[in-house]
Amino acid sequence: MPSHPTQFVSWVRSVAPYFHAFRGKTFVLAFGGEIFAERRFVELAHDISLLHSTGIRVVLVHGSRPQIEAQLKRRKLRSRYAKGLRITDPVALECVKEAVGLLRVEIDAFLSLGLPSSPMAGAAINSVSTGSVRKVDAQAIAGCLDAGNIAIVSPVGYSPTGEVFNLAMEDVAVATATAIHAEKLIFFSDSPVQDKEGELLQELTAQEAAGLLARSNRLSDDTRLYLAHAVEAVRGGMQRVHIISRTVPGALLIELFTHEGSGTMITADKVVKLRPAKIDDAGGVLKLIEPLEEDGTLVRRGRELLEREIGRFSLIEHDGVIVGCAALYPFPDARAGELACLAVRPDYRDAGYGERLLRHIETQARASKLKKLFVLTTRATHWFIERGFAEANITVLPRERKALYNYQRRSKILVKQT
Repeated sequence: MPSHPTQFVSWVRSVAPYFHAFRGKTFVLAFGGEIFAERRFVELAHDISLLHSTGIRVVLVHGSRPQIEAQLKRRKLRSRYAKGLRITDPVALECVKEAVGLLRVEIDAFLSLGLPSSPMAGAAINSVSTGSVRKVDAQAIAGCLDAGNIAIVSPVGYSPTGEVFNLAMEDVAVATATAIHAEKLIFFSDSPVQDKEGELLQELTAQEAAGLLARSNRLSDDTRLYLAHAVEAVRGGMQRVHIISRTVPGALLIELFTHEGSGTMITADKVVKLRPAKIDDAGGVLKLIEPLEEDGTLVRRGRELLEREIGRFSLIEHDGVIVGCAALYPFPDARAGELACLAVRPDYRDAGYGERLLRHIETQARASKLKKLFVLTTRATHWFIERGFAEANITVLPRERKALYNYQRRSKILVKQT
């Protein structure tokens, strides 16, 4: 938590768009039984409860490999595998059922106790177990979520004749997330997805991820398995699949609510999009520019004015969240255009989004046969000069814009030929 009040306000504002974007969306969290064996589930339960309290619909898919191994060991039996899948004979199946049953009880207990002495103390949450991979009962899961519960899906399946099957957790997770049209599928791995230099890869398209699987030997077996299933999920229609490390405290919250994230997001295409604004974007733009209006960097706009002028705005989205905007106001008679309301969220200003928006507005100006672009600013003079603008006096402004110049703001006038 930020220590200074100003930092706290900035932090709240930075996470607010995520809460707004994620409310009512369904996230599937998939983790192996190792998270219990390593005693990490208590901390994760805190974060799951926090997600649930913000209105995110949560589905948990858990594995049970270490617990099954322990049950077999007690019976002095050894596990047998074929192509990475457990060969489940009748005795092994009894171990599967016992291990899965115990884990379900443990998950229910942690989520329903309200987690005393934790950030979510008193926030008791109901959880309901459901689902199978042969045919995911999407309606039953939706019913659990609609009732305000967290849904738990275990890696077992049932045939119409009552037979029980041991299933791979990652297969269940992909099938479940796809069937219920989840917004995100999140795998908890034992290590991050890294490039050949050992650097975290924050974003990959499905094509890039498939290429990494083909050429990289830096990935752990766990991570390789989850990355392959992430590619499968995205190619099957999932919009976002994340792989995060279960060993990083708070990795889930960092991945979901910060620009930097903690893991890797796999998507069908690039997550950063530059697009024209629509009327439905007015609220998001207002939230973005509000801090700059309060400190005097931008002229204050009301929602009504913004909605009337929204067609002049271009936006940069990162994973569906508006993180930057800029507007072009043309003055055709003077063959000039005004670059206005250029704003980028503070935590994204090192990503080059301001420059990208500027280049986009310049392209728009040239396409409209405008010969020069001007901007009025009180705080960012040097930023614009470094990008080819030059200071000028009020005489360069088009007549109608000159009439609206606010002498009290003492804005610098900067001009650039397009």
